[in-house]
Amino acid sequence: MNLKLRKMPVINFQGAKLSTDQKKELIQKFTEVTKDVTHSPDQFITVVIEEYPDENLGVGGKTVSEIKADRNK
Repeated sequence: MNLKLRKMPVINFQGAKLSTDQKKELIQKFTEVTKDVTHSPDQFITVVIEEYPDENLGVGGKTVSEIKADRNK
């Protein structure tokens, strides 16, 4: 197998903190879909998960921490 001709996709996910089970599911599903679309073997597909604390994410001018606090009122 010529590695130069093989696709070696990297999938980046950025978002809020996830549980270990959620991360496992994302990695499995991203790998499955990527394999189906690109025909790359599993061992060539890389998934990178970057997690951010709620106070470092903002939506609609508020941090996710603020949004969660508003919902709990």
